[in-house]
Amino acid sequence: QVQLVESGGGLVQAGGSLRLSCVASGRAFSAYTMGWFRQPPGKEREAVAAISWRTLYADSVKGRFTISRDNDKNTVYLQMNSLIPEDTAVYYCAADFGFASRLKTVAEYDYWGQGTQVTVSS
Repeated sequence: QVQLVESGGGLVQAGGSLRLSCVASGRAFSAYTMGWFRQPPGKEREAVAAISWRTLYADSVKGRFTISRDNDKNTVYLQMNSLIPEDTAVYYCAADFGFASRLKTVAEYDYWGQGTQVTVSS
């Protein structure tokens, strides 16, 4: 069983930056693919980025967002730069045992955090 706790969300102006963190409980953290998803108001949850043996990004965030992990701290990060109002969403951390060579879907992840709100004002 893995428990995930996100933090770092908030309100930021367009062009600004935020860094999200997700701390995982449990063992063998390095063996999990860690993903970030977001769910804008009234829309479906979508994959943003993932990290296992490589990093993967949705086209909408390439060049602006960076995913990283610290296996010693059981933590995955999402550095978000050049934020735009369209990035406004609840951001979720997710974990799936094993490695990934593509962005996995919502259904392919086993564990989820509670989410953290990111609001980008224009």
